[in-house]
Amino acid sequence: MNGPVRTADRQLLLVPMEREHAEQICRWRYEPLYDFYRWPAWERMEREGIEFGDPALREAQYRSVLDGRGELIGFAQLFPMAGVTRLGMGLRPDRCGQGKGPLLAALLAEEALRRHPEHEIDLEVLAWNTRAIRAYEKAGFAVTDTYVRRAPQGEAEFHCMVYHPPLRR
Repeated sequence: MNGPVRTADRQLLLVPMEREHAEQICRWRYEPLYDFYRWPAWERMEREGIEFGDPALREAQYRSVLDGRGELIGFAQLFPMAGVTRLGMGLRPDRCGQGKGPLLAALLAEEALRRHPEHEIDLEVLAWNTRAIRAYEKAGFAVTDTYVRRAPQGEAEFHCMVYHPPLRR
């Protein structure tokens, strides 16, 4: 995906993630419980090549999410694996809980299917994050598995949620 991708109602726009966007995302601060999602400092991300701190990985997998005014409000990751595209996403802290989550999740799922129509589309979510789980369910995802795995802050319980696209007419 080289060019922008918009939702049908033009509310969200996916664009290649610029370095400046990556730096901004690293400065986002979430309220407790959700601060689990905080990224390391940009200088460390860039120095160690962590996720979107690696320019090649940023170009291949990461997108910035802009609102209708062109303001950075989120990020997205489309991570292709064998037969699956795993999604990752986040909204700017002041945009969480405002109803954009289902729209973003559906936009990413459709973009992943456009790229790899043969792939299953899934994501992982912390089992305690009911706000995100509800948003993903509204977008067409369903829990298919629950497991404990290592996370940056230690062992945590996750749900794997798989996308079930609406029937096309």
